[in-house]
Amino acid sequence: MVESHLLDLLRSRFSAAIATVLGDNAAPIDPLIRVSQDAKFGDYQCNAAMSLAKRLSAKPHDVAKRIAESVDLGDIAEPLEIAGPGFLNIRLKNDFLAAHIADILAGSDEFPGRLGVAPTAQPLRVIVEYSSPNVAKLMHVGHLRSTILGDVFGRVLSFIGHDVIRQNHVGDWGTQFGMLIAWYADHPMPSDSVDFLAATEEDYKLAYAKFREDAEFAERARLAVGRLQSGDPDARCVWQQICRASRAAFLATYRQLRVLLTDEDVRGESFYNGRLADCVESLRRLFPQREPGIPTPSEGFAEFREDAGAQCVFLYDAKGQPRYKGPDGNELPVIVQKKDGAYLYASTDLAALRFRAQDLKVDRIIYVTDARQKLHFQMFFGIARLAGWAPPSLRLDHVTFGSVLGEDGTPLKTRDGQNVKLHELLEEAVARAAAVVDENEARRAAEPGYTPLAAEERARIARAVGIGAVKYADLSRDRNGDYLFSFDRMLSMQGNTAPYMLYAYARIRSIYRKAAERDSTTASPSARLTLSAAAERALALRIARFGEAIDIVAADLLPHVLCAYLYDLAADFMRFYEECPVLQADGATRASRLRLCDLTARALRLGLDLLGIETIDRM
Repeated sequence: MVESHLLDLLRSRFSAAIATVLGDNAAPIDPLIRVSQDAKFGDYQCNAAMSLAKRLSAKPHDVAKRIAESVDLGDIAEPLEIAGPGFLNIRLKNDFLAAHIADILAGSDEFPGRLGVAPTAQPLRVIVEYSSPNVAKLMHVGHLRSTILGDVFGRVLSFIGHDVIRQNHVGDWGTQFGMLIAWYADHPMPSDSVDFLAATEEDYKLAYAKFREDAEFAERARLAVGRLQSGDPDARCVWQQICRASRAAFLATYRQLRVLLTDEDVRGESFYNGRLADCVESLRRLFPQREPGIPTPSEGFAEFREDAGAQCVFLYDAKGQPRYKGPDGNELPVIVQKKDGAYLYASTDLAALRFRAQDLKVDRIIYVTDARQKLHFQMFFGIARLAGWAPPSLRLDHVTFGSVLGEDGTPLKTRDGQNVKLHELLEEAVARAAAVVDENEARRAAEPGYTPLAAEERARIARAVGIGAVKYADLSRDRNGDYLFSFDRMLSMQGNTAPYMLYAYARIRSIYRKAAERDSTTASPSARLTLSAAAERALALRIARFGEAIDIVAADLLPHVLCAYLYDLAADFMRFYEECPVLQADGATRASRLRLCDLTARALRLGLDLLGIETIDRM
């Protein structure tokens, strides 16, 4: 099998060389191949010599020399250079690099159309739980990051061959529905879909205020919850109508965002309602109170006991000390059932994890929520591990993210302090992008021979740029941090923005259209690649590293790594375009450079698609 990208190939060659240096019986050693931070030191570095020097009782420089003498790179790299105390600088041969991206990235029989990314040899069944809005409320800006981050994870993991199950764990159960059922017993329900949901959200605020002030209404709301949970037809009818309207609004927003969630991916809190009682009873049996003197397991333990009338699970470490404490210094338990018999988020999350592990038999679960829920996930993961519901073979990832901030550095709100509705934010983004498109059209109208864009194409460009700008501005930043939301910055044609990426792609498509108009043979996708200029080589090397970026996103769940790669790719292309004439070049050189243009466009299109961003051929 041909290695899917350069890092795989180099690791394979250097691992074999290090095994030779250490002896045949040596365990495999990571050769520590890294991308060179400065092109003057080559394309990659092997940094293993320093870590092996002590083991071999030799100087790092001498170890590096022995590795260099043992590694077989004659067909792919220039003679190795030893730098500093023992860094091995690797510079790939131009002919090899050209053949690599032409034969593999362009679409060989082994990896057709995948830009060198081979399907994983060990496909897993992976759940990605994301978005998770609350029923009876419109999605707001706080749902943006969970929705688009989870979508990227689903896209990337599916692309590399994993069996991805998308789960939209919507909040469709609980006390708020008792309030609404009681409210609508006295007031008419709204009838229109998105307006229905906006009206329902306002009704909930009124119902909540009455719940707090009116004891008789509060009692009716609590009884309505019981009727809903026991299957009362009238209560269920109100609940189902609210759920249907909510799902329709969610799906409209997902389509706006180009997110792959569907109605089939919804498995809300209500799905687990029938499993909650057994879940709590199982925890009671699994975690009895420990007798004094019993040795403490190395992984710690849990105890199920009542506290202030609530059913709780307390977690302890290997020394028998509480794992979690509240601000007052007292033990902090996980409450799984309230004094009044109601269940909580932890109950539902435990039942969901148990179902996913035992019924769906998944290998990995990825939860995408904001960082404020970190403690909740630590605690319920801990319970699931100790209960055996999440065995060591099941990988659990809680992917956190920061907040979307306004220009004043506080969470983004409307002028009256309300959460910004997500569909309104997206509509404004498209409107602002449309204004830019109209401005550009007006400016270009005076250019000789310019063909104006049709109204439908202008609308498509505005949609792709506006939505893409919002998504890319979020995804291009480390998800662990907060970021300032600014339409001006995200719609800028300068810097690491979606418009810059989309412009680079559109420019390449324009080059290809012009080349095809002049001479279709020069636009052949099978033209021989030559890398004689430095800018050609730099662009080819960047294209070859596409799979490396995808591997990092899949392993570490960091979309900004892919965004940084695409930005560097676009920047390398712009330098190439400025320094290496394409349409003005002659014969084989022109065909080779067109091929580089095509490969760049394919990498940009595929990378942006994995980010959920639509590309456009004209801007």
